[in-house]
Amino acid sequence: MRRMVCAVVICVLVPFTNVVAQQSSNGQKGKAQDSEAVCPMHEAHSEMNERGEEGMGFSQIATTHHFLMNLDGGVIQVEVKDPADKTNRDSIRMHLSHIAQAFANGDFDIPMFVHATVPPGVPEMKRLREKIRYSFEETLNGGRVVISSSDKESLAAIHKFLTFQVREHKTGDPTDVH
Repeated sequence: MRRMVCAVVICVLVPFTNVVAQQSSNGQKGKAQDSEAVCPMHEAHSEMNERGEEGMGFSQIATTHHFLMNLDGGVIQVEVKDPADKTNRDSIRMHLSHIAQAFANGDFDIPMFVHATVPPGVPEMKRLREKIRYSFEETLNGGRVVISSSDKESLAAIHKFLTFQVREHKTGDPTDVH
């Protein structure tokens, strides 16, 4: 939460201080030029979405991601915003089916590519992969990967991974376990 507040402050203050600095240097009141700094949080999210389209094979803008936690693990769910969008719906299903199998094999290359980092929980999920179950399910407008385990350490890793996804994708999903 502190990081989020700091990021918002940076996104608000950087452009403002550029305007003030510009006004001070030329003695005029006016707008900052187009070359001013872009909000780093917005830029990072846009770059993540671009990598997401490349790595996942479907539009990040035309779809909605949800990362839900429960007592047995959690769910990664992706659906199209427009129910008539069969192209992205089918791509979601193909991707999530692949992800369920890849994760079961300890392959987390796609989330590491999309986020340009190793997401929290991934090292543990790789090490404990024999104790974690992954299954794909179709939904009306996309699909979901159900992640489950009865192992306490595995559950902690799954919840860390899903919490990271909620923050990175800015889904607004609850990060407490239900």
